[in-house]
Amino acid sequence: MDSSVSETYGEQEGSAYNGHFGCTCYHSLFLFNQFGDLDYAMLRRENKASAKYWRRVLLPVIERYRGCDIPKFFRGDAAFAIPALYRLLEKKGYRYAIRIKSNAVLEREIEHLLIRPWVVPPAQAEGLLSQLPA
Repeated sequence: MDSSVSETYGEQEGSAYNGHFGCTCYHSLFLFNQFGDLDYAMLRRENKASAKYWRRVLLPVIERYRGCDIPKFFRGDAAFAIPALYRLLEKKGYRYAIRIKSNAVLEREIEHLLIRPWVVPPAQAEGLLSQLPA
């Protein structure tokens, strides 16, 4: 499940300015299956949070696959790190991978894993490259 911006132009009904995307748009919600096919979509009016109305999108799809004897998985970004969503997925027998939102405790606990290699800023790199022998 993911949200996506659909930029609008003019005075389209229901569109609104979204500060995160920096444009006037619809902020639609999509649910795709493992093959990349669209299972459900919701064109949300106005400026909605990424996970707003997740139940309206997810519940019909869960019902559609209820009788199917197949592995059931859910993937979502940090906007979907919602305890109620975890509980629903666990109750319905779904496995899930949902990115958790960054927070001070998480950052402190994984700080040792976040060591990044030294990188030369682009402006300095250009100057260094010109000094290399031909």
